[in-house]
Amino acid sequence: MSNYQNLPELFFSKAIENLNNQHLLKINNSTNEIDSWTWSNTYSSVNKIFQFINSQNLNKEERILLVSENRPEWMAADIAIMSNQLIAVPNYITYTSRDFEHILNDSKPKGLIVSNKDLLETVLIASKKVNFELQLIICFDKFENASIPNLTFYDDLIEDPSVKPDKYHSIQRKDPASIIYTSGTQGLPKGVILSHGGILSNCEGAYELLQTLKSPDLTFLTWLPLSHSYEHVVQFVTLMMEAKVFYNKSIETLLPTIKVAKPHIMTAVPRFYNNLFAKMQINLKNQSQFKQNLFNSAISLGTKKLHQQKLSLKEKILDLLLDKLVRKKVKNNFGGRLEAFVSGGGPLDSRVGEALNALGLKTLQGYGLTETSPVVSCNPLHKVKVETVGPIFPGVEVKLAEDSEILVKGENLMLGYWNNQEATNKTIINGWLHTGDIGEFDKEGYLKITDRKKDIIVSLGGDNIAPSKLENLLTLSSDIEQACVFGEQKNYIAALIILSSDSKATKEQIDLYIEKMNADLTQPEKIKRYHIIDEPFTIENNLMTPTMKVRRHEVEKKYSEVINGMF
Repeated sequence: MSNYQNLPELFFSKAIENLNNQHLLKINNSTNEIDSWTWSNTYSSVNKIFQFINSQNLNKEERILLVSENRPEWMAADIAIMSNQLIAVPNYITYTSRDFEHILNDSKPKGLIVSNKDLLETVLIASKKVNFELQLIICFDKFENASIPNLTFYDDLIEDPSVKPDKYHSIQRKDPASIIYTSGTQGLPKGVILSHGGILSNCEGAYELLQTLKSPDLTFLTWLPLSHSYEHVVQFVTLMMEAKVFYNKSIETLLPTIKVAKPHIMTAVPRFYNNLFAKMQINLKNQSQFKQNLFNSAISLGTKKLHQQKLSLKEKILDLLLDKLVRKKVKNNFGGRLEAFVSGGGPLDSRVGEALNALGLKTLQGYGLTETSPVVSCNPLHKVKVETVGPIFPGVEVKLAEDSEILVKGENLMLGYWNNQEATNKTIINGWLHTGDIGEFDKEGYLKITDRKKDIIVSLGGDNIAPSKLENLLTLSSDIEQACVFGEQKNYIAALIILSSDSKATKEQIDLYIEKMNADLTQPEKIKRYHIIDEPFTIENNLMTPTMKVRRHEVEKKYSEVINGMF
């Protein structure tokens, strides 16, 4: 275990060791050049925000909201808040003012650090509604200020280099670092209180997992929202690894940014990998038969190696050839240096995981919850088992309840839900966090998630059906962008389907795909009916959480007539 007592201490000790090295990078929107900060720049930015907050005389453990897209100032603000012995409350930039009303009411923050005018206005509309005044506001981007009280622009903050931000020395591992609101697929978000030690223990586990990659030029690409507990912890892992971080602002700019950033490591949610594999399949259709055969051979031989099956001499020679002809080209699409994709935030379809690993894009599936800071387990680089979520992280204990529910214990457990003792007591019982996931261990101690306790469809015949499995299978078709299945207390399963924007599939082709898919499913799992809808599930129409999970009950409400019509 590392000897860090808190997250600011981790940052300052690494910054002082690396002052002149490149640290945080992003593509400048207006010039298209790369903006780059050294560790010394990051240190100054932290210090400047720290000093301003410190001048406001806030009490220990007061809250400050952080609402911004991913950018270097995000990290600086997060560390500056915590260095003042305060609690950072990161929020999604996709939140509406209604979401902010709940968060302002619940966390009662003293201040707000925000990236731009539009986001500031969204929060201010909410604060007026609930009659809540913010004592301090820092905005990263400058704009014409029409007398907003207590607003200071980031560019106007002044650092006194002779003042060292040393308030953090008294912060203990068990003290609260941040409150992360779960984007719950049901009901109001709950504020999960994470401790400094909880996040540090996750970083220590990740360091062990990735330390073989350590190099002076190690680069992470970050694009998932930093307000997501998964990407939030990755931010501190990058500090522990003394790595460079390249920020990407949106999914639209992701592929071009990857080519520039040339990352070694990238984290994403399963939907990204599903889409990536579907795109590869579409591109493949336009290639010559010879190229298609090479690509498919790379997958089939790579899969054999992944499952540690012996290759014949002929296969070994062909496989070496495929490394040059296929895998190297695939890797070059991601900048050429990619050592690992990490997948979390939901189940990754094992066929997608298998194909990516077989193509030389090492894809490590992990498992966790916001409530566990968030990582519980992850596949290691030296031995990937795609159908599992890997061995348990160091310092984390896991046992299975009688019904095989996964129970977790360790320093990484949340301190509780903010202002919600009742929900805390329901989730943590006798020191064990009840995850709501069902699992099993294989012979080597790798954990496998087999079901979701909460997210199970119980058919009329009493069969338990996992909707995520069926939705993953549907979206493996390059023609199907999204899917949502239903069948609670019904005789069969039906699905709502959204086609990919570039799909030219006929009804017959979709029928055929579902028929093929059904052939491998048990009788209760088979999809008997489906309906194609035009509008995709998005964060904006409230049919998807900010972490890209479908809000099933909202879809059910909106499309109740269509769904009822299928039964």
